[in-house]
Amino acid sequence: MSIRTLDDLLGEGVSGRRVLVRADLNVPLDKQTGDITDDGRIRAVLPTLGALVGAGAKVVVCSHLGRPKGSPDPAFSLRPVAGRLGELLGADVRFAEDTVGDSARSTVDGLADGQVALLENLRFNKGETSKDEAERGAFADQLAAFGDAYVDDAFGAVHRKHASVYDVPARLPHVAGRLVLREVEVLSRLTGEPERPYVVVLGGSKVSDKLAVIEALLPTVDRLLIGGGMCFTFLKAQGLEVGTSLLEKEMVETCRNLMERAPGKIMLPVDVVAADAFAPDAAHDTVRVDGIPSHRLGVDIGPETVAGFAAALSQAKTIFWNGPMGVFEMAPFAHGTRGVAEAITKADAFSVVGGGDSAAAVRALGLDESSFGHISTGGGASLEYLEGKTLPGIAALEN
Repeated sequence: MSIRTLDDLLGEGVSGRRVLVRADLNVPLDKQTGDITDDGRIRAVLPTLGALVGAGAKVVVCSHLGRPKGSPDPAFSLRPVAGRLGELLGADVRFAEDTVGDSARSTVDGLADGQVALLENLRFNKGETSKDEAERGAFADQLAAFGDAYVDDAFGAVHRKHASVYDVPARLPHVAGRLVLREVEVLSRLTGEPERPYVVVLGGSKVSDKLAVIEALLPTVDRLLIGGGMCFTFLKAQGLEVGTSLLEKEMVETCRNLMERAPGKIMLPVDVVAADAFAPDAAHDTVRVDGIPSHRLGVDIGPETVAGFAAALSQAKTIFWNGPMGVFEMAPFAHGTRGVAEAITKADAFSVVGGGDSAAAVRALGLDESSFGHISTGGGASLEYLEGKTLPGIAALEN
């Protein structure tokens, strides 16, 4: 890639200059209290922000949070994020009550060298996500007015053709932040010549969500381990009954074709945890995949499957994992995800956790993040990168 980096910008000097940083601060909030339940994405941008603050820049941070409908919604305010970001930076973070309005302008104008401001949720403005280029461009013009230079450190958003990701870089000198650079370097190792055996673990609910990445990876991986809700469509393709488990009937034939194209490469569960209902207190048992009761649904992979997956992972030299193995948010059904995650940490391999629910599971289960080679901040972005798609945010930095 021909992308200028944060170090290039710092080398030119940023003291007294306004630097607009697109971060991915889309953190989960407790619906009752509004408290941040996982600050991993805030921590991920600290190296870039800390370097800019230390160099005396006037730092203007912008981000989205959730999916508001193009207008202000208190449930999606970034105000709690401003408080947590300030705690982690060890400095006051000034919060603008709007994105490009009077509050934003006065907040940015009032910054001294080495100070940080956070603008309100970008998606409170329709122009951020608009498919109309003029509308998106007009919003990008307003955002770009807050910076003398632009840093993209929001890897979790680089697959979106949004104003702050795609259009602003065309209006300002632009560089990749440390997080984006690290993400691209890591994923390039997986798409180039990964050390073998190369084992990929895919979970999550739907085959349709992962079909493109399966198609892209199947010719290049040595083993593909499939768990989570998506495994039941593959099991159905083998002629097995799956009870009331999640099933995409329209994908059964596709799954059958995938297995026929790569015989022996796709590894499926041999046992699962089957429950009476989708609830943590539901009656449940471990059963063989050819004996799932008609009234029960699969909620996790079973212990024999965990052992088999662990054995395959123990031989790997490169591992990519995206998607939980079961309903890890419910303690009785978290054993499969924990078992596979722990097997990844024990393998003598370069391991990448593909963001999203997988990264959330690592933190929710209290696993040591440093025992993984890399934990991506972008689930969708990492999958699209591995699919070989052009990511708008990366393309904008290359221009």
